Amino acid sequence: MTFKVLTLNNIALAGLERLPRDRYEVASEIGHPDAIMVRSADMHKATIPDSVKAIGRAGAGVNNIPVEEMSRRGLPVFNAPGANANAVKELVLGGMLLAARNLCESWDYVRTLDGSEEEVQRAVESGKKRFVGSELPGRTLGVIGLGAIGVEVANAALALGMQVIGYDPNMTVERAWQLDSGVRQAVSLDDLFSRSQFISAHVPLSDATRGLVNADRLKLMKPGGVLLNFARAPIADDAAVIASLDQEHLARYVTDFPTVANKSHPKVIALPHLGASTREAEENCAIMIAEHLRDFLENGNIRRSVNFPEAILPRMEGNTRIAIANANVPNMVGQISTALASAGLNISDLLNKSRGEVAYTLADVDGRLPESVVEQISSIEGVLSMRVIPDAA
Repeated sequence: MTFKVLTLNNIALAGLERLPRDRYEVASEIGHPDAIMVRSADMHKATIPDSVKAIGRAGAGVNNIPVEEMSRRGLPVFNAPGANANAVKELVLGGMLLAARNLCESWDYVRTLDGSEEEVQRAVESGKKRFVGSELPGRTLGVIGLGAIGVEVANAALALGMQVIGYDPNMTVERAWQLDSGVRQAVSLDDLFSRSQFISAHVPLSDATRGLVNADRLKLMKPGGVLLNFARAPIADDAAVIASLDQEHLARYVTDFPTVANKSHPKVIALPHLGASTREAEENCAIMIAEHLRDFLENGNIRRSVNFPEAILPRMEGNTRIAIANANVPNMVGQISTALASAGLNISDLLNKSRGEVAYTLADVDGRLPESVVEQISSIEGVLSMRVIPDAA
């Protein structure tokens, strides 16, 4: 069996090499693709072919993908959380240093100096007092969101001698194990804002996080605070941030998301969305998403999906696997099992997982599946998609 993969952006070669050429056709223009690999291309208005079985985002955020529509079609959307964590962490640390030591203004000042060597040196010595900054050790960093990136930022800041507090009511056990024990817990967002001199947000964009940094919370910060936004632009209310800067309550805003309103403000350090823009991060994301897609296409396994449950079932030789996505309602597994039993097919292994309104079933059956059984299961009310995956051997 050969799978076709459509790429909507340039995907790092290191990732594409994880898809063997004898089993995969990969191209930016290809008919009837089985899967799509994408980075930043906006898919909301795109026509996604009926042949597509999964979408892989070579990055963490999936705002450019119509995830809810894909869920209704029974298509998992994969992402690569953590693959770019180090790249973003380094940029956050760089942003704190830029703000604390007034490096951007210092550089601009030196670049404008004219005159002889003696005159330039005199201007350097006389002008440096305008750019006196502060050191990071002893300062308090508040980290909102303790996922892959947030944990790395918190741990690195702690290693620099900063006091670090974090807030994430949905923190996973996996991330808790990775977090340094020196990071203290904030009981609420308001608590975090009131105790922090630096704040860095690392949460996905959703209705709950849109405008998370607002005027009321900024007022809770001590005067002279620094806000860093390397998550998504709407996480921070741009108007509220600029107003706080103009009132000299907030000292700096370091963001990876320039806007017309903030890009030229003298107290804003705006970067052109550099968070994951390293060769290493692009390769890591591409590798991770290629491996997720391959395991799904060849085995039906789901790892790191944003809309489907984690579902991993080891394969045995000599069986046929079926992968079924359905509405998370009672008796779905019973109806599937009945259809198989009625055809005299033995289930050698079965896994059923659910996440919100979506459920996913992997079943290994002895022998081959007649087309009549495929049609019977596909017609069960609530079944969103069904695939028959032949024995890999």
